[in-house]
Amino acid sequence: MKVHFIIHEAYEGPGALLSWAEERNYSVTRSKIYLGEALPLVNNAIDLLIVLGGPQCPATTVEESPYFKANEETDFIRRCIENGKAVLGVCLGAQLIGDALGAKFEQSPHKEIGYFPIALTESGRQHSNLSHFNATEIVGHWHNDMPGLTPTSKILAASAGCPRQIIEYSPLVYGFQCHLEFTAESLADLILVSHDEFEKIGHHNYIQDPENIMASSSLAMNTLLFGFMDKLVLSYETK
Repeated sequence: MKVHFIIHEAYEGPGALLSWAEERNYSVTRSKIYLGEALPLVNNAIDLLIVLGGPQCPATTVEESPYFKANEETDFIRRCIENGKAVLGVCLGAQLIGDALGAKFEQSPHKEIGYFPIALTESGRQHSNLSHFNATEIVGHWHNDMPGLTPTSKILAASAGCPRQIIEYSPLVYGFQCHLEFTAESLADLILVSHDEFEKIGHHNYIQDPENIMASSSLAMNTLLFGFMDKLVLSYETK
């Protein structure tokens, strides 16, 4: 299995997703966008594309973030989908998948930062890739926006703060607005550069303080993510 990560910021890396890939001895390549690294010219050497998060949104311009070129990424994502690759987007990555498929991202009803429950929808409870999930699970969050929906996409999980947490765009293409890949190490990096996010903590219902965030364990949600990824790989290998 050849896994390629698109990484938008040094402080928002693959977290537990990298551990998952390495534990299975998968081949891993990366495009570190923040360093000006280019996307692959072709996707022949990719089985699974994972597009990670970042402070940008699909509408962010090159004037606002010179190394982030949304159109190039959505074009690349679209080609991977058209060529039958497995694709997972996390947060910004999920929004870029939606945009690549013609479903414009939207602002979430609430900003969410911290650990909060998601609940499986009826479609999620019936979905084989989530059969190891409980009806409600505590997972990580860090977002302002949410992915757009295509006419055939299915919402598999939602939260009180955001109605689009896990989306199936096709049996091989998924968007996770939530962050099941967070680890204590990756969260420490993100918190370090995000002090302004907590300045108005009392004005938001779904923002926890950094101490509470760091005190929470990521093990259970990382395990859930590993199970989902294993099932996604199986779907790809048996398609």
